[in-house]
Amino acid sequence: MCVIFLMSALLLACGNNNGQPESNSAANTAANTAASAAPSPEASDTAAAAGTQSYTDYMDHTVEIPVNPERIVYSGETYGDLVALGVQAIGYPLSMGEGQVFEDKLAGVEDVGFPINLEKTLELQPDLIIYAGTDEADFEALSKIAPTVIFNTFGPLEERMTKLGVLLGKKQEAEDWLEQYKTSKTAMWEQLKAAGVKEGETASVFTYYPGDRLFVMAATGLSQVLYGEGGFKAPAPIQALLDEGTGFQEISMEVISQYAGDRIFVLTPVADEAKQSTDVMIQSEIWKSLPAVKNGYVYTQDIMKTSADATTREWLLTELPRLMGGK
Repeated sequence: MCVIFLMSALLLACGNNNGQPESNSAANTAANTAASAAPSPEASDTAAAAGTQSYTDYMDHTVEIPVNPERIVYSGETYGDLVALGVQAIGYPLSMGEGQVFEDKLAGVEDVGFPINLEKTLELQPDLIIYAGTDEADFEALSKIAPTVIFNTFGPLEERMTKLGVLLGKKQEAEDWLEQYKTSKTAMWEQLKAAGVKEGETASVFTYYPGDRLFVMAATGLSQVLYGEGGFKAPAPIQALLDEGTGFQEISMEVISQYAGDRIFVLTPVADEAKQSTDVMIQSEIWKSLPAVKNGYVYTQDIMKTSADATTREWLLTELPRLMGGK
């Protein structure tokens, strides 16, 4: 998942009050548009002939959507999933794509803002809106513009790609991508083990957030590549988080040794304050005493390059062997 947006949303409950009046105005506009163009009852009887299908989304809304949508607005953290399937949306919150592996694929995509700007979305005339938010008022407002589905962008990769295959009319492409990803991931672990990674080695991922807040990552981002079949094992406290489905947890430096694995990956934060905290950490005696640090098994990566989307996950399969330098 785009880690910085995920953590911002859950830790800070971020919002944009400046955009609210505009959204309310857009909702009214959308309502008026929908009222004047409401389909007749007979329209649902000819759905199949019109190339539509019924889809039940993450929040149990059953929506009639195009079988092969052509004008998609996607508002969520994992735009790289679409890129992996060869799909370009007409609208997306471009701020979410800044610094991402897939950023160069956003040329020509219109910015719908974050939070989503309803007026801009209406202007784009989409035939399908895929929305990661779960607010019912947002869903109702967006549904007045075009068929809208709530999509769980924090779901497992295979689940997301399979569901997007249905939503985008790309079922075969999704199956093919998942099969190729599985093959490539197996090949990566074979390469790393041939280069010296031992069976049963553990790994940990840490990052700082503004406010001198240290986090250990579990079921999100880079950790999703590191753990699992053929990969690193998680130290016991991290495995407990994985078993609970927890994405990340704040910890103190005093207990970092309990979470530190044989290999440590440090995600470089975006904020300068968090970067300073990271620098202080790696200069500390506690940090220097960790076995992974003593053995030279510490690796750093830009946090924005460790999101959970399919394009980033695929890129990491090549990046990890390079990052680890054959160690």
